Amino acid sequence: MKRIVMLVSEFSVFSVMVEKVLIVGHGSIGKRHLRIARGLLPSADIRVLSRKMREPVPEYADGWLGNMEEALKFKPQVALIANPSTFHIETAQPLAEAGVNLLVEKPLADSMEGVSKLLSVCGARGSVLMIGYNLRFLPCLQKFRKLIRSGVIGKVISVRCEIGQYLPSWRPDIDYRRGVSAVRALGGGALLELSHEIDYVRWIFGEVDWVKATLSKQSSLEIDVEDTAHLILGFAPESDGRQIVANLTLDFVRQDTTRQCTAIGEKGSLRWNALNGEIEHFTAGGTSWETVFQKSSQSDGSYTEEWLHLLDCISAGKFPLVSGQDGLEVLKIIDAARRSDAEHKGATIAD
Repeated sequence: MKRIVMLVSEFSVFSVMVEKVLIVGHGSIGKRHLRIARGLLPSADIRVLSRKMREPVPEYADGWLGNMEEALKFKPQVALIANPSTFHIETAQPLAEAGVNLLVEKPLADSMEGVSKLLSVCGARGSVLMIGYNLRFLPCLQKFRKLIRSGVIGKVISVRCEIGQYLPSWRPDIDYRRGVSAVRALGGGALLELSHEIDYVRWIFGEVDWVKATLSKQSSLEIDVEDTAHLILGFAPESDGRQIVANLTLDFVRQDTTRQCTAIGEKGSLRWNALNGEIEHFTAGGTSWETVFQKSSQSDGSYTEEWLHLLDCISAGKFPLVSGQDGLEVLKIIDAARRSDAEHKGATIAD
C-alpha cells in the first residue's frame, strides 16, 4: 500500500511538470515506452514521431508527427528516442539543442561519431541525457551488485556472462529478417543489440582496460550481421597489479534462452539469473549453491522504474543512473571489440 500511495503522489508531481512528451519510433520498444509514459503521465500530450505515419493515431498517443521540424514546434519537455540506433544521434542532436530532456534507447548510437558533441550540448543546456540500459533497474541485479561490493565472495577474480536467445523467437509476430536486430544498416548484430551485458559488467566491476573479441555469423539465419560475439574484457588493474577478467558470450542462436552472470571470488562464487530474478551463492568449501535472493519482475517493471527515475532526475535536477557518458563508455568497448576482431588481436579502450 505504501508503494502505491508513493506512486500516486509521484504521478501527480510528474503530470504537472511534464505536459508534452515525444516518442520517436513506433516499433516494439517504442510502443512499450509509449504505454508506460501514458500510464505515468495520464494528462500529458504525447505525440509519436515516425517516418511511417499512418492512421489511426496509435493507442495511448495524441497524434503523429511527420518530421523533426514538426517535433521541435511541438516543444516537448521529454523525448524518448527509440528509432534504429544508426539514427539516434541525428535525431537526438536537434532536440538536445532545443533543451529537451532525453531518454535514448540502448545503445546510445551505432558508433562513437557525434556522441561527444551530443553530451556536450546536453551538459551546456542542463538537460537530462539518460540511456535505456534498463537492466540496472532490476532489483535482482541491484542486489547482485550490492552483494559483490559488500565482499560476500571476497576479491573478485573472474566473471562469466552469457546472454542467448534464438532471434526468430524474440518477436514472433514479425519477420525476424526485417527487424532491426538482423540488419547492419539499422544497427543490428549481437554486439550492439545485446550490449546490456557490457553496460552492467562495467557498472558492477569497474572500467574496462582492454578487449579481445571474435564476432561471427555461425548460424544459417538470414541476417547480414554477427549472430555471435565472444568478448574477453580486462578491467583496470587494481593496486596489486591484478586485473579482473570477464568472459562475455552474446548470441542470437541459443534455443534455451539464457541470461546470467557468475562472479568467481576468493571466498566463493555468486550467480545471477535474470530470467527468474534469482541470486545463488556458493561458499568456499561448500558443496552446493544456495539461493540468497529471488525476485521476479513484470515485463514492464524495469522500464517503469527507468521512467520514474528519469522524471525524478528532471524534477529534482539529479544525475541519471545511466548517463550519456555511460552510453559512450559502452560504445568505446564496442569499438575496441570491433578493432580486436578485425585485427585478430587485443585492443585497448580509446580515450
